[in-house]
Amino acid sequence: MAAAEEDELSLPRLPELFDTSQRLLDEVEVAAEPMGSRAIQEKVSKGLHLLKQASEMLTQLDLFSRNEDLEEIASTDLKYLMVPAFQGALAMKQVNPSKRLDHLQEAREHFLDYLTQCQLYHVAEFELPKIKNNSAENNTASSSMAYPSLVAMASQRQAKIERYKQKKEMENRLSEMKSAVEGGEADDERVREYYLLHLRRWIGISLEEVESIDQEMSILRGKDSSKEASTSHSSHQTRPPMKPFILTRDAAQAKVFGAGYPSLASMTVNDWYEQHQKLGALPDQGIAKTTSEIRRAAQQQEDQEQKEDEEDEQAVHRAREWDDWKDTHPRGYGNRKNMGGKKRVLRNGSV
Repeated sequence: MAAAEEDELSLPRLPELFDTSQRLLDEVEVAAEPMGSRAIQEKVSKGLHLLKQASEMLTQLDLFSRNEDLEEIASTDLKYLMVPAFQGALAMKQVNPSKRLDHLQEAREHFLDYLTQCQLYHVAEFELPKIKNNSAENNTASSSMAYPSLVAMASQRQAKIERYKQKKEMENRLSEMKSAVEGGEADDERVREYYLLHLRRWIGISLEEVESIDQEMSILRGKDSSKEASTSHSSHQTRPPMKPFILTRDAAQAKVFGAGYPSLASMTVNDWYEQHQKLGALPDQGIAKTTSEIRRAAQQQEDQEQKEDEEDEQAVHRAREWDDWKDTHPRGYGNRKNMGGKKRVLRNGSV
């Protein structure tokens, strides 16, 4: 009997469990270390363990009842309504890619539990997210999320803006009241207002987190389904690859009409480039010419070169003949006695 009493005394009390888990959550959210670091994950695991103990203790104490109103709950006990919200926030901080879908589902259940309690006690007016029970509903929701209407998008955007404004306003009021409440200087009315602001703040956070969780879960499920489809598709491809064949009726038709595919290349890329560079048909050489212009230019160039070669041969031939003639005909040859020059005039004046 005495040992049981000592064990009960050694167990942490509900306020200690709540305050410690809240402190761990605050440290995790403001930590500069990576979320996957060992220190952060140890805090996450410890916080979840303490919150689980607090939730079990709340169930044993039967602190909240569906038959009572929000005004009937003591001001100092209002903060314990946030236990499921803290559980959902810490469950989102778990880092394990292979169990990410399970962690998201766990966090969603905690957030929905908190929102359900707040709606039951009329803490604030909001619309409770839909509860998904099976994969068919998940697929339907994901398809509806993929093609939302413009009106729904506009309303969601406006609701987010309003929640953000309310969140900032509540955070400012909470920072002003925090020192007085935690220091024990505030009266019961101020304490009640302080915890109600906390509850309403976590309502907005929970709604945003549920929406984010639904989007991430639809992405993860789509990724898993695509992997399963690719795996099943690859398992069907067990037959060996087929050898290439010619799409012709028979060998005679192949000889007449060809093999059904283009012939092999007749020149290399460098040869093609040099040929087009000579013809000035490359993009960096101005406007590309048409095929007829290219052929005409090539023919003209070839004719000009042939004409120049012929003129060169004729000039060489004439030069050689002139040299040969000069060798056989010395200077003055054929003009002896001035027969080809001026007429000879006799002394007596006769010609």
